[in-house]
Amino acid sequence: MAIGLKEKKAIVAEVNETAASALSLVVADARGVTVSSMTALRQSARDNQVMLRVVRNTLAKRALEGTDYECVNDTLAGPSLFGFSMEDPGAAARLFKDFAKENEHFEVKALSVSGELLGADQLDRLAKLPTRDEALSILMSVMQAPTTKLVQTMHAVPSKLVRTLAAVRDQKEQAA
Repeated sequence: MAIGLKEKKAIVAEVNETAASALSLVVADARGVTVSSMTALRQSARDNQVMLRVVRNTLAKRALEGTDYECVNDTLAGPSLFGFSMEDPGAAARLFKDFAKENEHFEVKALSVSGELLGADQLDRLAKLPTRDEALSILMSVMQAPTTKLVQTMHAVPSKLVRTLAAVRDQKEQAA
């Protein structure tokens, strides 16, 4: 069924708005994937704050104009599934990577982060990015390390003094 001009403009505006606020984009070809598998993928995407859209390439090119993801326009050929990560840059990459393991027909075409186009071979690189909570815990451990080391060092001086005095006492007891 043909889509009218009004509907096309609405799709372009919606995808442009999503792209403007997304942290990363993963483009994939989902030909040959069953409907039940796609339903499961969409459910996982909602759980991980990933916006999935299937858009005609001509509309996608117009929608991505003026955004950081305009660089993927050259890779758009054939049916394309767009996964926009809204809160975690690696969420869509992790989602697509896990889905591709289960579905041999699912193929990632391209990735984009901050206006940089990455090939499909870089999927692991993006998927291994820590989540926000993981990054915060790493940051906190790095910030806590100097304080912990200072406390351990300050505790070591009196401990060493006590051990030395105990050794001197034991030595004098054995001599007497």
